[in-house]
Amino acid sequence: MTGTVPGRSSRPGRGLKVLHGACPLDCPDGCAWQVEVEDGVAVGLRGAPDHPYTRGTLCVKVNQYLEHTRSPDRLLHPLRRVGRKGEGRFERIGWDEALDEIAGRITDVAERYGGEAVWPYQGTGNLGYLQGLQGRAGSRLWNILGASRHEMTICSVAGLVGTAYTLGTTRGMDPEDLRHSRLILLWGTNTLTTSHHLWKVVAEAQSAGAHVVAVDPVLTRTARLADEHVPLNPGTDAALALGLLNVVVAMGAEDREYLARHTTGWPEFRARIEEFTPERVAGICGLPVESVVRLGERLAVTRPTGMKAAQGIQRHAGAGMALRTLAALSGVTGDWKYPGGGVAYSTDGYFGGDREALYRDDLLAKPVRGLSMTRIGEALTTAGDPPVKVLFVYGANPAAAVGAQHRVREGLLREDLFTVVMEHFQTDTADYADIVLPATMQTEHADLHDGYGHMYIAWNEPAVEPPGECLPTTETFRRLARRLGLGDPCLYASDEELARELLSGGHPSLDGIDLERLRREGWVRLNYPRPFVPFADGFPTPSGRLEFVSAAAEADGHDPLAGYTPPKEAADRELARRLPLVLISSASHFFLNTTFGNRPSLVRRAGGPVVEMHPDDAAARGLSEGRRVEIFNDRGAFRAELRVVDSVRPGVARTTKGHWSKLTGGEPGVNATVDERDSDMGGGAVYHDNRVEIRAAE
Repeated sequence: MTGTVPGRSSRPGRGLKVLHGACPLDCPDGCAWQVEVEDGVAVGLRGAPDHPYTRGTLCVKVNQYLEHTRSPDRLLHPLRRVGRKGEGRFERIGWDEALDEIAGRITDVAERYGGEAVWPYQGTGNLGYLQGLQGRAGSRLWNILGASRHEMTICSVAGLVGTAYTLGTTRGMDPEDLRHSRLILLWGTNTLTTSHHLWKVVAEAQSAGAHVVAVDPVLTRTARLADEHVPLNPGTDAALALGLLNVVVAMGAEDREYLARHTTGWPEFRARIEEFTPERVAGICGLPVESVVRLGERLAVTRPTGMKAAQGIQRHAGAGMALRTLAALSGVTGDWKYPGGGVAYSTDGYFGGDREALYRDDLLAKPVRGLSMTRIGEALTTAGDPPVKVLFVYGANPAAAVGAQHRVREGLLREDLFTVVMEHFQTDTADYADIVLPATMQTEHADLHDGYGHMYIAWNEPAVEPPGECLPTTETFRRLARRLGLGDPCLYASDEELARELLSGGHPSLDGIDLERLRREGWVRLNYPRPFVPFADGFPTPSGRLEFVSAAAEADGHDPLAGYTPPKEAADRELARRLPLVLISSASHFFLNTTFGNRPSLVRRAGGPVVEMHPDDAAARGLSEGRRVEIFNDRGAFRAELRVVDSVRPGVARTTKGHWSKLTGGEPGVNATVDERDSDMGGGAVYHDNRVEIRAAE
């Protein structure tokens, strides 16, 4: 698949330059791409054909990226608010005027309230190490100012914390090694929508005889192509894992040699496994007992078993424990010793770049408070010490993407809150800004990327000049530092200097990899074997073994033993009497979070907000296909068109995230119903731990 300018060839020819680049978006595939440029204009975009993971293809969303950069609603100049907050009325101003006003407000707030009254609120709109989240763009400036620390809690944090308690690291198997697996469990991942390059690896294994199982409450695109679908109740994944292990142990199929040599806490974990009989687990998960037993028996005799888990599995109150227990499962079966065995959740930690050299947390004069990304509504509407007085938003759209949507917007309406939004388009959040700054898009700036679903890094070369007055994020922060009168030379490092610092830490994963090589070749695989057994030399835990019992977890206030923590609302039978449906807000095939939510062709393909429910649930409410309905709970409500389908199990409703309220009639979105509480570990979000009821809209 390629994105091209109409009438232009997608193949390089005379007069065309081909430049290396990388997709910046929040996706584990982290695609390497090539941009074709003619006379200073980007005329073609395609996945890097020689990249072993990208394999020359991009997704349905990113295929339109070049057109997206030229959208008529692209922000091209700095803007100042002239209407009420939320109205989205602005006037054009110059960069000097914008930076003077921002610097003046930051200086005034810092003098009156201290630097912690400033909150740099960064999201996953760009995952780059220079311009985006991975390198915490702007952190040097915020550290010198003593701003509050932004805690990135919206995505995978709960699962990362849980995984680390068991393995001593957030890293697991190389997802490409699933091609060696004989049993593949796709756990809480709609791979064809959210990581479609991985499906090619899975399909390769499937063609070679691997049995593929989709563990998901919804019969997704991916589940339809799997050999088996296990439609468990939302948030009960860890219980299912324990039930499968109960069958394994009952058969005497645990790997006793591996357990003795490479794990600690097995007697305690075995006792917990024995509590989760197939009958009990079937009741928790809403599955036939036979399904639990059959899959458990297959797990017992199939080596290697590889699992891919994604964010969907950890959007509830027991999120961290779920990933902790999945990582433990592979210790019982001994799968961690095989290529193609274990669990792949995130590969992010395999890149050994010197992140601290970018962050420069040593610039902090004293420790500062942390503010959780998913608790922005609470932070903006309660009296903090100090209160948040400056909010600087980049790569994020909290007005649309964060739970407790009404509370978030209430906070953004505060007249005493000075809000700056650095963006490509005038999003729902930008409508609440005092100043809007136009940012470059990926074809217009330099960056360096890895991927949290593979083992490669890539260089993104600027392909074209930025339109209008758009600036790279790095340059915006350099200019703001000058306006603030800050003299530390590290604030003015060029993009190339930042990249060299990142690559110069001496980590063995980067042996032989420098900026010159990256720019020349475009992408490089990190220095890890193929195939890769990540813990062949032991686990980076205090014991050097996989830890079923974790002293670190206990010290942090958690159960020291891996197990099952139920979801809060989804498992609440009393609440279910009043709010009988568990709502899942999954990824859209046509949007990436809220990115592309304003792209007309993708909006047409996605359609308006839709909610799916099982025929039995629809009939019980007298609702029919196509009916306009209201989905509500005590926190809020949104409206959508009803689809009556048997792809969701009874008691579950499903919608997709990513719609902009301003483009759907000003209606609230799904996050109006989502709670602003934390998961069990790391302060993660609870998007799928959400009980609602559905009725006909008036």
